[in-house]
Amino acid sequence: MLLQIVKVGNSKGLRIPKNILEQYHIEEEVELSPTKNGLLIKPVKSKARAGWSKKFKEMAANRDDKLLMGDFGNSDDKEWQW
Repeated sequence: MLLQIVKVGNSKGLRIPKNILEQYHIEEEVELSPTKNGLLIKPVKSKARAGWSKKFKEMAANRDDKLLMGDFGNSDDKEWQW
């Protein structure tokens, strides 16, 4: 497949066709690696909840981890045996 190099601000880039992006599950980021034959473009899979642990620790250190809504009763709870 032949692609044109396009000007993007002070840089240059490639427009990758939608069907190629979908086929290789490329979404937000790619990893670009030089090889002896050219450049290898690989999709970066975002991991669910990546970085949450670090952010929770930062919130606790800043005392920003208080509940936004306290516990509340539910009138239907009376029917349940806990």
